[in-house]
Amino acid sequence: MTTRPTIGVLALQGDVREHVNALAHCGAEAVLVRRESELDKIDGLVLPGGESTAISKLLQAFELLEPLRARLRDGLPAFGSCAGMILLASEVLDTRADAQHLSGIDMTVRRNAFGRQVDSFETDVDFTGLDSPVRAVFIRAPWVERVGDGVEVLATVPTGPAEGRIVAARQGDVIATSFHPEVTGDLRVHDLFVNAVRNRV
Repeated sequence: MTTRPTIGVLALQGDVREHVNALAHCGAEAVLVRRESELDKIDGLVLPGGESTAISKLLQAFELLEPLRARLRDGLPAFGSCAGMILLASEVLDTRADAQHLSGIDMTVRRNAFGRQVDSFETDVDFTGLDSPVRAVFIRAPWVERVGDGVEVLATVPTGPAEGRIVAARQGDVIATSFHPEVTGDLRVHDLFVNAVRNRV
């Protein structure tokens, strides 16, 4: 019988419902996480797109920041898209001085690197571990400027002014993407994450 892991979606702000639906389609038990007690019951966690500074403030307000940092240090698998990538970084550029991050991946991320909302775009990117390109939707997206030892680059921008910029990375069971796989109907990135959690469980 296939293991059905319990994967939380941080439900403080952002596109929570889309991630819940994607996880459910990939065979996970998707639950909402807003409290430390809920964090204790999950096998993995998704940090959704949204507004990274707002989410970091809410993490503090809901007293989740330090418990989540501790669980990540203990090996909790996590997946962050867009704002979630920013939160998972060990260093964030072009952000507020009081913004918090979780240091789930040893990488430096530049917030809003691709520009404002009007600069949002879509393109196909090759993604390590998948057999064909992923349609990537970038909305006020970050990019990765540095990765540390042990961090695997999963995808880069193929063409244009940002060619070669890193837009997906992985360190152990923690994955981050600049783009929003939850909005395209292509569930392969979520499936990759669910399988990572399942294998760990």
